[in-house]
Amino acid sequence: MAYITFEHIDQYYGSQHVLKDLNLSVEKGAFVTLLGPSGCGKSTLLRCLAGLEPVSHGRILLDGEDITHKAPRVRHVGMIFQQYSLFPTMTVAGNIAFGLKIQGVCRSEIAERVREVLEIVDLKGSEKKYPSQLSGGEQQRVALCRSLVTKPKVLLMDEPFSAIDAKLRKELQTRIKEIHEQLGMTTLFVTHDQDEAMTMSDTIHLMRNGIIEQSASPMELYAQPKTPFAASFMGNYNILSAQEYLQLTGEPAESDSVCIRPELITMSGVPLSPDADSSVAKGIVAQRIPQGNTILYWIQIGDLRLKCYLLFDRHTQVLFETGEEVWLRIYRQDLLTYSY
Repeated sequence: MAYITFEHIDQYYGSQHVLKDLNLSVEKGAFVTLLGPSGCGKSTLLRCLAGLEPVSHGRILLDGEDITHKAPRVRHVGMIFQQYSLFPTMTVAGNIAFGLKIQGVCRSEIAERVREVLEIVDLKGSEKKYPSQLSGGEQQRVALCRSLVTKPKVLLMDEPFSAIDAKLRKELQTRIKEIHEQLGMTTLFVTHDQDEAMTMSDTIHLMRNGIIEQSASPMELYAQPKTPFAASFMGNYNILSAQEYLQLTGEPAESDSVCIRPELITMSGVPLSPDADSSVAKGIVAQRIPQGNTILYWIQIGDLRLKCYLLFDRHTQVLFETGEEVWLRIYRQDLLTYSY
């Protein structure tokens, strides 16, 4: 039996239908990510589980118990928001202990549990500091401690790294994943960042317009998207209609839509010839965008534009210049096809 179950969840804001007959199960101890564009319903679903939003229709089960209409304080759910929301006049220890004091936990146990969670997040020795004396990353770890210290059944995280710089964000992603594995706590994580979802998740539920578009492991979702939307959101695929594919390769498509992953297209500055396994197209470099370890090329082919990723190697890399003529090889085995 699943640890968390959403059954036929509908959620309305006035006339706006935000969640649409949504069904979802989460196993105990899993790290699950709700991924999708802004407005798809992922944060709303998280808030419904926490009891911060009433469910219009359907029910939510946690560890076999129907919690649909229970108050947030009795659901045993911890939640971390985008904002740290720390009390500025309380010390780190005071912020972390606040929930335990509300629960009536004795002073000696509070002190021990505060010490334990600070050690878990590598903030031991910061008990007497105030939030203003901490960096953004440290404040976020205090917010994590405040959720962990109450020993919730489920930890909910709603885009907790959105206000943190890129380098620290990567470090916190790794640290929180390590903490999850150490504690084995069931975790639901919300993000619109596919790289973040890939890094942290056991399972990703890709959402679109209030429904689950696809549920899969990170690698399966990236390599085998079931719909053009999943392909565009997860792998940044080139998505072509049958007519556009015919224009590109001179070959008829076997479906309504053809998707090509940018990193699987071969680029060459010298002419290429098609063979039994591949098609060839000639185009012009419209734009070159360095992206760290990869380079994104936009290739203009007639009125089509394709994106191609090449791994950057400064010792051997041939850089194609804007306006340069190039040839692309597209292997048929790498194509994803969709029919409507």
